[in-house]
Amino acid sequence: MGSLMNARDALMSRLRLRKPETALDRDFYCSQADYQTELDLIWYRDWLFVGHDCELPKNGNFFTVQIGEYPVIVVRDRETLRAFHNTCRHRGSRICSAERGSAARLVCPYHSWTYHLDGRLFAARDMGNDFDKSQYGLKPVHVRSVAGYIWISLAETPPDFEPLAKQMEPYFLPHNLRDAKIAFESTIIEKANWKLVWENNRECYHCSANHPELCRTFTDDPAVSGVGGSDTHPLITTNWARWESLGLPSQFKLSENGQYRTARMPLIEGAVSFTMDGQAAVRRPLSDQVTDPNTGTLLLFHFPTTWNHVLADHAMSFRVLPISPSETLLTTKWLVHKDAVEGVDYDLKTMTEVWLATNDSDRRICQENQIGVSSPAYDPAPYSPIHEGGVTQFINWYCSHLESRLREEA
Repeated sequence: MGSLMNARDALMSRLRLRKPETALDRDFYCSQADYQTELDLIWYRDWLFVGHDCELPKNGNFFTVQIGEYPVIVVRDRETLRAFHNTCRHRGSRICSAERGSAARLVCPYHSWTYHLDGRLFAARDMGNDFDKSQYGLKPVHVRSVAGYIWISLAETPPDFEPLAKQMEPYFLPHNLRDAKIAFESTIIEKANWKLVWENNRECYHCSANHPELCRTFTDDPAVSGVGGSDTHPLITTNWARWESLGLPSQFKLSENGQYRTARMPLIEGAVSFTMDGQAAVRRPLSDQVTDPNTGTLLLFHFPTTWNHVLADHAMSFRVLPISPSETLLTTKWLVHKDAVEGVDYDLKTMTEVWLATNDSDRRICQENQIGVSSPAYDPAPYSPIHEGGVTQFINWYCSHLESRLREEA
């Protein structure tokens, strides 16, 4: 306990002494002690995006996810979403090892303890007459759903979810992602700290030199990719007015604490989707409410787990999960209308090639970034005030959020 408190005291000192609008020092990206503190005070306490409602359409459908040290299972119990610690109440074995599946009941493979989908223990063989099944149900995890997105919190008492739901719903409901389906999924390991993955995402300063595929359709204008200037940008505000006349909320909105943002942004002129030619990747729109192909891209970021692009023809969600101080799991999912048929309504290569290439480039960029910041010679420099406002905003959120949680624990 003493070493933990010493590490947290040292981290608090570094947070208070950091230079404003300047990259973080080396230990933030390399220290095992810092990483454990982030798990304890951010990843184990905040709401985390884990998947989509459409992945669990039927009773008994489940998927699993690993959050730091915690394996979790999310399951559909008739009309109810439930989440549980994926740990048997007998001797702790992981119950479900598959990434996804379907089951009438959840059965531990070790000694066959069997659970109802609502977590109650159904059967435990040869446990004696005094054994009380009612005391050994699965431990629940908080779970919520909004506009087709499933969120969990490992906290005993999670933060208020309603502000996020209230902000997300009007932007996302027109796209009807609850009734979509996953057309393709990609998971890669980026050999970099999770904050470096986020910093890379929060700017397009690097795009022209590294993302020729993405730059065909997505501008590197910081008013689009950052967190400032959009409300005075003529092209953006003109598009906002048109899209909102179609019933599509579009204006930039940043949460009070800086943790999440929604906005609809234009693509490069003439482009309507993230494809090599800028044309729609899917013939069948995601939703009957969004039939105009030129509705830009709906953006959502929510620290620390997700950023998103939702277009008229398809959507992409990106889920970030930490593995170690220098490894991060990035899962990308492409969503289409539930009745869209591959080879008829869309070509998988056309739909995925831009972001598969972009993710692969970012994997390389972040790995090289991690190697560089791990050097004792690394000396942080200021962020670009023009292009890296989004990075500054993320780092300010991270530092203030972590400092606040450290004060609560003191």
